Amino acid sequence: MIYALVGIVSLLLTALLWVVIAQVIISWLFVFKVLDPYSRTVATIVEVLERITAPIYRPIRKIMPDFGPIDLSPMVVLFGIWIIRDNLLPGLLLELGPTVVR
Repeated sequence: MIYALVGIVSLLLTALLWVVIAQVIISWLFVFKVLDPYSRTVATIVEVLERITAPIYRPIRKIMPDFGPIDLSPMVVLFGIWIIRDNLLPGLLLELGPTVVR
């Protein structure tokens, strides 16, 4: 049971990782004027990604100092996801090990 839960959490963290990466790439494409900000399709994609990532970025932006136009909160989120997914979850499984039998 615990292995299934850890697998689900890992899968959700991986999906969130890709959503953050997509949001960062799209924001760069806006800055470099590759994407048209007035396109309805692009605006919808940006809004969906913003609604997913904004609640995650908000507490980090409150803690981090203001660097002007540079937003480092996606990088902090990516590092956090990697730490949880690649270090904490496998460590949790190693700690619980074969003693969890149900």
